Amino acid sequence: MTDPESPEPAQEAGSADAVNLFSGEFARCPQPVYRDLVSRCPVAHSVLGDGKVISRYEDVIWALRNPQIFSSEMELQLALGTERPMIPQQVDPPAQTRYRKVLDPRFSKKRMREIEPDIRRHANALIDAFADTGQCDFARDFAVPLPCTAFLSLMGLPHEELPRFLRMKDGIIRPQELVEEEVPDFAAMQALRVQTGKDIYAYFRDVIEDRRRAPGDDMISYLLETEVDGARLTDEDILDVSFLLILAGLDTVTATLECNIAYLAGHPAQRERLVADPALIPSAVEELMRWETPVTAVPRLVKEKVTLHGVDIEAGEMVSLLIGAANLDDEEFGNADAVEFDRARNRHLAFGGGAHRCLGSHLARLELQVAMEVWHERVPSYAIAPGAVPVFSPGIREIRSLPLVWANA
Repeated sequence: MTDPESPEPAQEAGSADAVNLFSGEFARCPQPVYRDLVSRCPVAHSVLGDGKVISRYEDVIWALRNPQIFSSEMELQLALGTERPMIPQQVDPPAQTRYRKVLDPRFSKKRMREIEPDIRRHANALIDAFADTGQCDFARDFAVPLPCTAFLSLMGLPHEELPRFLRMKDGIIRPQELVEEEVPDFAAMQALRVQTGKDIYAYFRDVIEDRRRAPGDDMISYLLETEVDGARLTDEDILDVSFLLILAGLDTVTATLECNIAYLAGHPAQRERLVADPALIPSAVEELMRWETPVTAVPRLVKEKVTLHGVDIEAGEMVSLLIGAANLDDEEFGNADAVEFDRARNRHLAFGGGAHRCLGSHLARLELQVAMEVWHERVPSYAIAPGAVPVFSPGIREIRSLPLVWANA
């Protein structure tokens, strides 16, 4: 099939280009690569040999809106340590739609607004611990505990076990950082993923049994009482939802906060705008998600042959939808290379799009806005500590350590 609304084919030479989406250099500063792909090579190859890379906004949003062609149902779960697809992210409509109908109300904008006072209080309490010292590791002291604590409260999971949950999450998403080898190989990383997957299933099986005995107002209790098409969710369904939530809930908002603050620390004029006019923060959050896009790409399995820009993509091929590049496409975002906090039209794809749009987007936006408001009220002038160089992880652009300094008033 050829998409009738696709642009005219690009130069044939562009289709042969290869890109490494998992290099440290790309993770640190992906925007030049994005610009090159969007302007010159809208369909590239992955140097890892795992399929093609699609970068232009109209192509990416078209793919996201057509899961019958670009499917989320793939054998990728086997590489992530799971025994079955994660729900609802690795299932397609109509089954995915049925699951979303019961999950979306738990993450509605109204429900998230109810927890805003708690998030604000926690943000202030975290800053109280280091504000007078004139320094902190923003990642460790703020970006990790703030969204993670809010998420664990929604899940009804013990806050004191956060280090355990973070190890589980990293064992799946970033096994290379936990494998005790100087240069970890794929086999070692995959073995860790498999073991971590077993640990996650075992942990949540115990949680499910605990909630059966003593239900509460948490997510697991809700899922135990939920029906899809007139039938209760099975334990396997609940495990597959929980597996996804523990990964997404403990990673993406943290990564976004770190990217945002690293950008603002390096661009003091932009930071000063937010301090002077906090009303800009909601739109600044959207613009920084567009510019930084911590979740750089999402994988899809092609179900039927398509042709984009003169490049054939065969049924059965894997593709990466490069949402970070789509967010820098001038055809959608005028002056896309500029970070404009007052951008009037910002349909960025940092939360994805179509049926699989991020389940927790309302929670993420709330956490990001509250965090940015409280941080810049309490710590209005900050910079990266002298000599410190933030190191970005590939895939999801997290910064493991972000030392900041500021002068006490």
